[in-house]
Amino acid sequence: MSVDDKFARLGTDNAPGQEVRQKTGDLHNLMRGAALAGTRVDFSHGDVDAFTPTPGSFEVFADGVRAGGRQAYTEYRGAAAIREDLAGKLAAFTGAPVDAADGMILTPGTQGALFLAIASTVGRGDKVAVVQPDYFANRKLVEFFEGEMVPVSLDYMKDGADAGLDLGQLEDAFRRGAKVLVFSNPNNPVGVVYSEAEIRQIAELAGRYGVTVIADQLYSRLRYSDASYTHLRASGIDPDKIVTIMGPSKTESLSGYRLGVAFGSPKLVGRMEKLQAIVSLRAGGYSQAVLQTWFSEPEGWIDERTRLHKAIRDDLLEALRAVEGVAARTPQAGSYLFPRLPDMAVTPSDFVRILRLQAGVVVTPGTEFSPHSATSVRLNFSQDHAAAVGAVERMVELVARYRA
Repeated sequence: MSVDDKFARLGTDNAPGQEVRQKTGDLHNLMRGAALAGTRVDFSHGDVDAFTPTPGSFEVFADGVRAGGRQAYTEYRGAAAIREDLAGKLAAFTGAPVDAADGMILTPGTQGALFLAIASTVGRGDKVAVVQPDYFANRKLVEFFEGEMVPVSLDYMKDGADAGLDLGQLEDAFRRGAKVLVFSNPNNPVGVVYSEAEIRQIAELAGRYGVTVIADQLYSRLRYSDASYTHLRASGIDPDKIVTIMGPSKTESLSGYRLGVAFGSPKLVGRMEKLQAIVSLRAGGYSQAVLQTWFSEPEGWIDERTRLHKAIRDDLLEALRAVEGVAARTPQAGSYLFPRLPDMAVTPSDFVRILRLQAGVVVTPGTEFSPHSATSVRLNFSQDHAAAVGAVERMVELVARYRA
């Protein structure tokens, strides 16, 4: 694969904040009716004005700035004192020990952690099991490092307590030589949570076939009342064969500080540090201080944030499900909806752009998450409640306008 080929696969037009770079082409010939008035809503990412960062985060950041050089120039894997503090919190949360000294690295966002983890496990020709649909960067990174993607289906619309992972396909991927599995739990974009049975089967299969697992658990704190959660790292998997990725960017609205944490196999974390040393040196030194507020929010804060997200989720689902032909599973965690739309008179990609131009509503096309999800769109509903409802109402009106 040439360098040009590699970068041709890394489209960014639909990434958060990049919609302004989308080409509109000759859409005006396809448009029907007038534009719809209303507050512009960008569902490609959460609104940190509507859901503000955790209390005290800026003050702790300012303390880091005042600390000067000793905070600015930490070890490449992050400040030892901060890692030590996080190790106890993450061990309590995930139900398995965390090695602060050798088994943890602080990264420039969870995106940075994902890049480092995949780069540390995937080489040219390596087979990697990738769930579909799942986070868009998983596929892109595997392809960039010239791995061979082995897709595993997630039938998330299936009834039942499971997320819908095809465990038969997963084992077949391992039989065919996949030595790495990368997946998110809760799933991004669908918001389903893997059942205990699914997680324990993943752990058993990974152990049987010697597979390394990269588990993205970014939304594992924002869970709704009907969602129990089983941490893969506490489910019997070989601790040297797993890296777990978490961070405070979503639920805690700290995305602007660009903070991620990866913990697990000391061997893999060591590789990740070596790579970080030539990519970014370290997570922003002053920003690292903000991790002291993570898992230390005021009493009741996380419950209230979850309650507010659930209220938005439920109102948006009600509006979407009132439309014939729209299907959506209720997210068990996180802040994403992934509705399937009915057949349209325009292509899905054109509808996404028309939606932005005629309704002031930005969504992420489903093809970012799976080639089989062309009729779906992803909405991050961590928004102002009233604005989000108004935006979905406009979206619904355009669905009716452009229905095939």
